[in-house]
Amino acid sequence: MGNPESSHSASLRRGMTDMQAPMTAPLPDAAADNWVDRFAPAGLRPWLKLGRFDRPAGIWLLLIPGWQGIALAAASARRWPDAWLPIAFLIGAAAMRAAGCAYNDVIDRDVDAKVARTAGRPVASGQISVRQALAFAAALSLIGLAVLLTMNLFAVALGAASLVLVAAYPFMKRITWWPQAWLGLTFNWGALLGFAAVAGRLGAPAVLLYASGVFWTLGYDTIYALQDLEDDALAGVKSSARRLGRAAPTAVLIVYAAATALAFAAGITAGLGPGFLAFAAFFGVQLMVQAVRVKVDDPALALTLFRSNREAGLILLAAIAAGAWRAALG
Repeated sequence: MGNPESSHSASLRRGMTDMQAPMTAPLPDAAADNWVDRFAPAGLRPWLKLGRFDRPAGIWLLLIPGWQGIALAAASARRWPDAWLPIAFLIGAAAMRAAGCAYNDVIDRDVDAKVARTAGRPVASGQISVRQALAFAAALSLIGLAVLLTMNLFAVALGAASLVLVAAYPFMKRITWWPQAWLGLTFNWGALLGFAAVAGRLGAPAVLLYASGVFWTLGYDTIYALQDLEDDALAGVKSSARRLGRAAPTAVLIVYAAATALAFAAGITAGLGPGFLAFAAFFGVQLMVQAVRVKVDDPALALTLFRSNREAGLILLAAIAAGAWRAALG
């Protein structure tokens, strides 16, 4: 890390010892006008930032595959899903993403302190202790469990199985150059869970949708990791962005093409109507635009493109809903 960057990280850490500092400045990858820094009581801000509530993109990216799975199962069965399920997945995604972030921050606290973008996180900066962060994660996990227990037994077992992926994720950046692929396996588990919550089983459409999501996440999280190339190298953290280097944009294009093809396969296998195809094509175009625009040496653009994946996921959700409508008419 060059001297200017080291000075920036050191000043961030010193500033965090003053409890006023995190109250006035958003973390680097949070929007400057995020609601936590603008409206939340000062004492709650470190806790809300621990759960990344100042950066809701992650909640959306965890939630949307679950909604897609619900919609796909309902479309396959030609019926409406239980109205509670989308609400349950919203609550569960918010709680489990926050719990996962707290757990991740405990495991990564030493690494986070060495990276300029993450040095101000509440655990790495000392605002919240390890014990407090683990209690926070446990409390939110209980909320997630309560939501999961409202579903059928098969879905409960499937949801419990995801904990293996969640527990292992923070260690992947130390083991493999492809932690983004592991995140894909973890973040898109909701596609399987949503399908199972409606159908009480899994099927080929659910597996294809899940596979599509894994490639989608591999692409968008590689884009996200472009923000930390130099710091990750100095901290000894592995990532697909580091492994790919200048080939990252080409690789993102390839994995996004795979995500699009598998999404089409999921809809066709589920018997969705022509309405699905039009919206799914738009989903593919949105991903291709990201891949064409991304630059290895432009972290600000990388963050903008990463955030646009909420819209990409919602477009695919709309495609499934449109296809279900046409299929129902048929």
